Amino acid sequence: MHQAFQFRLYPNEDQTTLINKSIGCSRFVFNHFLGKWNDTYKETGKRLTYHACSKLLTALKKEIEWLKEVDSTSLQRALRNVDDSFKRFFKKQNGQPRLKSKRNRVQSYTSQCVNQNIQIEEDKIKLPKLGWVRFAKSRKVDGRILSATVRRNPSGKYFRSVRKESLSLCFS
Repeated sequence: MHQAFQFRLYPNEDQTTLINKSIGCSRFVFNHFLGKWNDTYKETGKRLTYHACSKLLTALKKEIEWLKEVDSTSLQRALRNVDDSFKRFFKKQNGQPRLKSKRNRVQSYTSQCVNQNIQIEEDKIKLPKLGWVRFAKSRKVDGRILSATVRRNPSGKYFRSVRKESLSLCFS
């Protein structure tokens, strides 16, 4: 069973800058590979796979230096989102995937928990590349953390959602 908790973040100036860079880099990767998927499908009639795009992402990070500044799992998650969007499109569950705009009301990126790179202690959370960030803790989070999404709303406030695996199963 999976649960999600949302809390308000209080990052310092350096962390705010890095969060904004991470959001921008995730959007760039999504849009870049969305274009590659569309071009490949128009030219060959075949689809790209996540694994093919993952190899291309490694090469892209060598070309574009600023992609190395942010968490790599957030960039991989952007690739997964492109892959999922196209799978849903071809199953006729959704419309054709569209480019992500920097003018969207809510901007976000998601980091996967690998080797306990996301941890919670008291009123601080450790996020990849950001370090320890203060947050408003309103309830206890028990269980294994799977991922964390950092979101910026239009007013400039930051929130994070933590998806976790529950330790106990609930039966109704």
